[in-house]
Amino acid sequence: MATRRDIIKGAAAAGSVASISTLSPAAYSRVLGANDRVRVAAMGVRSRGLTLMEAFADAGADVSHAFDVDARVEAAVNEKFAKMGEAPPAFGKDFRVALDDPTVDIIIVATPDHWHTPASLMALSAGKHVYVEKPCGHNGAEGEMIAAAQAKSGLHVQMGNQQRSSAPSQELVQRIHDGELGEIYHVYTWYANRRGTIGPSASAAIPDWLDWELWQGPAPRRDYEDPWVHYDWHWNWHWGTGETCNNAAHELDIARWIIDAQNPEKVSTRASRRFFTDDAWQMYDTMHAEFLYPGDVSIVWDGHSCNQVNQFGRGRGALAFGTKGSAIVDREGYEIFDRGGKLIDESKGGGGNTNTADTRGGGNLTTLHCRNLVEVVQGRTSALASPIDEGATSTLMCHLANISYRTGADITVDPETGRVAEKFAQPYWGREYEPGWMPTI
Repeated sequence: MATRRDIIKGAAAAGSVASISTLSPAAYSRVLGANDRVRVAAMGVRSRGLTLMEAFADAGADVSHAFDVDARVEAAVNEKFAKMGEAPPAFGKDFRVALDDPTVDIIIVATPDHWHTPASLMALSAGKHVYVEKPCGHNGAEGEMIAAAQAKSGLHVQMGNQQRSSAPSQELVQRIHDGELGEIYHVYTWYANRRGTIGPSASAAIPDWLDWELWQGPAPRRDYEDPWVHYDWHWNWHWGTGETCNNAAHELDIARWIIDAQNPEKVSTRASRRFFTDDAWQMYDTMHAEFLYPGDVSIVWDGHSCNQVNQFGRGRGALAFGTKGSAIVDREGYEIFDRGGKLIDESKGGGGNTNTADTRGGGNLTTLHCRNLVEVVQGRTSALASPIDEGATSTLMCHLANISYRTGADITVDPETGRVAEKFAQPYWGREYEPGWMPTI
């Protein structure tokens, strides 16, 4: 984009925009001298965001800005880019600075989950394309918001379900859709990890390196407590969405892609906190979730956050059952079996990363996924690997599993809209926002 589209209106109503550090001469020349390159600004760069910045740089983009509410992160960013042989990006804490910068084309959103949709909506309103980490929203309502905002803007939004950019996965799905496995009637997915205790929650002083106000952003205000910053917010409903949105989002997306369906019509879960039951973790660590689709087709996810038992020799993956055979697929490739269980074909070398304990989740698939967005923005490729309407539909599966768990009941779903029918489930469809931060489309 040579010029930006619509400058965001009202996004700064929740507070003043912090200034970013002065651009170094090297960084300044990169911004002004690379007019043919897509320019990227990243929000949340301590962990996954740092990996994404490197991936976008590897994909040929100019990573010009990095934003994080943790002031200590700037040193790590500078060190990473020095090792890459790249000039460091301009660093600041408030990503809204990039919304007013006409040189920025793409915003990376790699924050805690409660920020994903609000930040994406701000970016779209400012005329920026978006790479948003999974899950694309904190709840079902936000999935609808981000999909609607993308459609209205005509801009590109890619969700971080990077296995969609795996050539072996794409090949297998095409073979399945061409009928090689017959009629697919069930897909079993799984995930296993060995997470430890997060300890008890306790009031604490806000660290001097943290902008707690900006970290909370659109979420209603809470007093600062340990242990939620930085990673363990995943297990607190106020900011996080649990292991389904954290990891099941990947395999459930592949399963739904395989069966070529939109929304289920019934969701049921059996889930509980089995380990370290006296710590601050608010959610399940073990879940069996079942999704029934029209035509009596089903998907299952078995999640074990604290018991790292591999299945079929893998810590995560998807097994598709068809009337002519079956197939196992993960980030490394796939295997196809006949009805007698005999291996008849395989494809390896997906270039993924199956280390379930790696919170940064690097690997070639991430770079391919970022490159796909860059090339679509440049007009060199016509289609996103994971357009946000698809990403939001897969993410909704995770939210529906969470709703079933939190209500303690099976839920029925309108397969056309994805909306939950039961009144008792409605409080979990959306959320409250801090005054002044309500997302708008």
